[in-house]
Amino acid sequence: MATSARADVNTLYLDLIKRCLTRYRFDSPYRPLAPRPGTLKASLYKPVRRLLASFGLELVRQAPFNPAAREQGLDWPAAAETMVGLRRLDNVQRCVKDVLQRRVPGDFIETGVWRGGTVIFMRALLKLHGDTDRVVWAADSFQGLPKPSGAYPADAGDRHWEYSTDLAVSVEQVKANFARYDMLDDQVRFLVGWFSETLPAAPIERLALLRLDGDMYESTIDALRALYPKLSVGGYAIIDDYGALPNCRRAVDDYRRQHDISEPIQAIDGSGVYWQRER
Repeated sequence: MATSARADVNTLYLDLIKRCLTRYRFDSPYRPLAPRPGTLKASLYKPVRRLLASFGLELVRQAPFNPAAREQGLDWPAAAETMVGLRRLDNVQRCVKDVLQRRVPGDFIETGVWRGGTVIFMRALLKLHGDTDRVVWAADSFQGLPKPSGAYPADAGDRHWEYSTDLAVSVEQVKANFARYDMLDDQVRFLVGWFSETLPAAPIERLALLRLDGDMYESTIDALRALYPKLSVGGYAIIDDYGALPNCRRAVDDYRRQHDISEPIQAIDGSGVYWQRER
């Protein structure tokens, strides 16, 4: 196959898998009914939801597809394996391509994987480029986010833990999602548990790509402390929620200031940012 034709096929393949992982333009027109935690509606709906679930039923609402929101990762897909949107997957693709071309040493990791879509995409990129040496790590509690521990004032009042029904995806389900795309193999490994417990002891020597999607200050700072020292020079740090969640942004800013990290932060979209480690 000619080089240009092969490049066209690869581009089409990656475009298709990104659209599949995000369900871009072919998601369900319905969304689960999920009242905002802490509201009266949420407290009233909770027992109803449990009752319906016991019969294999769920209340849904109509939600017309918004392509602009899906591109930017601003909506909550009903069935997609990732909610980061097309632009942040494009960023992962560019970073992976760069570290592979320049042979930056190290594995890839995402901390906070939800349904696994972004790490599935990382594995697909390695497979496409014929890289058989690197490992893709999927780190998550697989039971949602923790209640604020009180150790970090920035997390006071954080309510992500109340979305456990929607954010908690079992490791078995994530593995099944990998298998659906034929991406579950020995180059994929899972770190199951709270980041403070799993990441410091993780058997990772070096990283070329570090992607954080922990939402909270605690989840973000725990991942940075354990993993950023392992990021190779020339590798990339990607922060999913820097532009959207103040406690995540504060954790990143605190860590960068404490460790004199001066590489410029680059915006991906309204939420995600990244920088390349230079020293």
